[in-house]
Amino acid sequence: MKLLSITIPCYNSQDYMENCIKSLLPGGDRVEIIIINDGSTDNTGAIADAYAARYPGIVKVVHQENGGHGEGINQGLKHATGTYFKVVDSDDVLSGDFAAFLDTLESCERAGGADLVVTNYYYVHSDGVGDRSINYSSVLPEGRIFTWEDTKRFRPHQLLTIHSCTFRTEAMRKWGQELPKHVFYEDNLMVYQTLPYIQKMYYMNIDLYRYWIGRPDQSVQESAMKKRYHHQILVTERCFTSSRLDEVTDRRLKKYMQHELFTMFGISILFTRLNKTAETDAALEQMWANCREFDPKWGKHFRSRTPLWFICIPGRFGQNFSGFVYRTANKIVRFN
Repeated sequence: MKLLSITIPCYNSQDYMENCIKSLLPGGDRVEIIIINDGSTDNTGAIADAYAARYPGIVKVVHQENGGHGEGINQGLKHATGTYFKVVDSDDVLSGDFAAFLDTLESCERAGGADLVVTNYYYVHSDGVGDRSINYSSVLPEGRIFTWEDTKRFRPHQLLTIHSCTFRTEAMRKWGQELPKHVFYEDNLMVYQTLPYIQKMYYMNIDLYRYWIGRPDQSVQESAMKKRYHHQILVTERCFTSSRLDEVTDRRLKKYMQHELFTMFGISILFTRLNKTAETDAALEQMWANCREFDPKWGKHFRSRTPLWFICIPGRFGQNFSGFVYRTANKIVRFN
């Protein structure tokens, strides 16, 4: 059995996927690298097969019809044999701390195992402006296995993301339903719907994941996020309806899940309203209606919460105000 399964969803990734794979190979026999060729039309499949032939005990390849990033994760999870599971996008890499990270996973296992291991991630912009680390040392204890009760209040930028999370594989397999096909931003759902199954955690204060920003065709570019606003709405709704907050008994976990939902509602609203149309505003109102139908109490809570209430103000004023909030936040954080 492998210590860590790493899934790389790939679609037409021939120009950069080898950098990703090479950053993972130092894991040696402790890891399995599962490359998902998601119906690529370039040389992605051939490159993947070449690595599998060269490293037969480490690299495996799954060729599938195009199903999107989420289906890549679904298939990676089905084929995983590792105790832990991580997703690395094909245009990103892991740092030179990878071997030390694997040592930490082994230490966690000797101490009884963790459901979630958190590491920092580092934004790397193509123009070199705004590079920074997302660090969790102010909210998570270091050097020991801990529970939600040991966590502190998460700040707005401190979200548990696909880049920072390495889950116990069996925790992820407890999902009620798979990630949706042909939907972007579903990695937020991957994390959120795993949270209720997380009890024991470990935090390693290293910038393990290098998250590259600035490729014109990336899904996080502003133009792409505006166009795919309905994907943001769908994922946010799926997160909200994946579990009922009042059934979450762990107080700190419940607080974090509220933090995650608040952020996701905010992102959905901002990128939807950047379109400045009556149609997209109506889509937002339908999102709120669906959430209130599922859980009237919490649906109303998030809809009326400041500052979400302000960026939902109807009409052109609200649309312009939302655009101002988005551009101000992006100047401070530069998330795309």
